[in-house]
Amino acid sequence: MDSSTLKEGFLGQKMIVLPNAVRKWMKVNPITGPFYITDIGYYPKASHHYRVRKRGAKEFIFIYCTEGEGTLSIDSHQAEVKPNHFFIVPKNTTHYYHANELNPWSIYWMHFDGSMAENLFDRYQSRSQKIGIIPFESERIKLFNQIFQIFKSDYVEPQMEYANILGLNFISSFIFREIDQSVGVHAGNNLVDAIIDFLNQNLDKSFKSEDIAEEFNYSPSYLFSLFKKRTGYSLIHFFNLKKIQKACEYLNYTDLTVKEIGYRMGFQDPLYFSRLFKKQMGVSPKTYKSELHN
Repeated sequence: MDSSTLKEGFLGQKMIVLPNAVRKWMKVNPITGPFYITDIGYYPKASHHYRVRKRGAKEFIFIYCTEGEGTLSIDSHQAEVKPNHFFIVPKNTTHYYHANELNPWSIYWMHFDGSMAENLFDRYQSRSQKIGIIPFESERIKLFNQIFQIFKSDYVEPQMEYANILGLNFISSFIFREIDQSVGVHAGNNLVDAIIDFLNQNLDKSFKSEDIAEEFNYSPSYLFSLFKKRTGYSLIHFFNLKKIQKACEYLNYTDLTVKEIGYRMGFQDPLYFSRLFKKQMGVSPKTYKSELHN
């Protein structure tokens, strides 16, 4: 028999359990069918929180601990849960979890299901053991609160669709956390972003890798490796791609000659500019310009 202990609730706790009728239409709705949330909540400093499900749950259970400690056991495999830890409990699987008595956890949680849910769990399992670790970010909590508020307001179909799309985004930021971080979704002002901004603002200039490295006070080899790993391109190749992209704008929206555009993009040799343009675009600048009017 399943059991739960919640010592008269927790100050500041919030929880929503969606009605069965709403769950049923979410399951067959083409937008929410792949992923939908059935329960969602937040338990702050959840003293005496204890949950045992001998037969497991009908949905997947996601829990994210932001402070305090707890314990998780899935199929008799036990693990300690600490701040910035998260885990997903698979469907129909014996488990229990509970807060630490001396330092009870604060957790954000949701139950989810859908045709995509099993595959998401498999992806999570391939990237984590029983427990995943992720840096705390306030934007992630804001997203959770936004989802909660939509579910709290009403059960109008478009709102429910939107809330579940946000829910998938929320869960994905944990499951695919390495990718999420590597592409700088939350990083913002990292070194590669700063270099890209610098290049975009200087498309009229001509730089070597050494010039860019000196600008940012790093060795050329280090920047080359970092930039290539992030973008897939070398610094100069990426810079030239941006120049050609800008040249296409000039060809589309101005009456400048090919030679004038090449100069504006920092190329003193018009023939080299034309060859580079053709290599990237498949046609010469003149042909590209003429085809715009066909």
